Amino acid sequence: MTKPLAGKRALVTGSTQGLGLTIATRLASDGCDIVVHGLAGSKALEEIRAGLERDHHVRALSSGAHLSNPAEIAEMIDAAGGIDILVNNAVVRHTGPIEAFTPASWDESLAVNLSAAFHATRLVVPAMKRNKWGRIVNVSSIYGLRGAANRVGYVTTKTALIGLTRAVALETAKDGITCNAVCPGTSESPVHHETIARLIASEGLSPIAAEIQLLAGKQPTERLIAADGVAALVAFLCSEAAADITGATLPIDAGWSAG
Repeated sequence: MTKPLAGKRALVTGSTQGLGLTIATRLASDGCDIVVHGLAGSKALEEIRAGLERDHHVRALSSGAHLSNPAEIAEMIDAAGGIDILVNNAVVRHTGPIEAFTPASWDESLAVNLSAAFHATRLVVPAMKRNKWGRIVNVSSIYGLRGAANRVGYVTTKTALIGLTRAVALETAKDGITCNAVCPGTSESPVHHETIARLIASEGLSPIAAEIQLLAGKQPTERLIAADGVAALVAFLCSEAAADITGATLPIDAGWSAG
């Protein structure tokens, strides 16, 4: 049976764990060759790369490029030998009130969460235009749609990603390229599972009660967004069925943004 993305190659930044790894795995299951990226170290990168090749019979490459360095981003894309699908997923998170938010944290947030997506996009678009086909998916967040205290770097960069999405979509609308943003709510990820574990340990809550407390007043379902669901949405946006969806901002937040 032909897989829908066979013959395509995807770069998923920040794909050694959590949502990024789930997205990379889903695209590989649809037949897409994968460039795995992250800072987990060469051994972990190789294990993930080899696992994707073994489990999904695709070609997989890996990169430990530092996304705060445009030269390393360029080297990563050059080494890949052509990118058909770009998923800008990598992120850093810093918290604290603005008066305590350090310049270093601000600069890193801008570099990794926003400028890296700009650099990767500008580098892959020329080949996409020549091929008359391309898919760019920017992983924004509920915090690209809603504000939050003590997250100035995260809120600013995730909001700006939506503006980048709209601008690129309009520039590439006649070139067979789509550019969309997905905005997950609080989803299954190591950072959120760690928070739930701390609530269980410190307050004696059950896993379900800890999850409800974490999400109280946010996601109406009071459960984490399934990473597989976000990955499925990304895969759909990369499919031929989504060829007319571009410049869209798609919440997957269990109704959070509806309130």
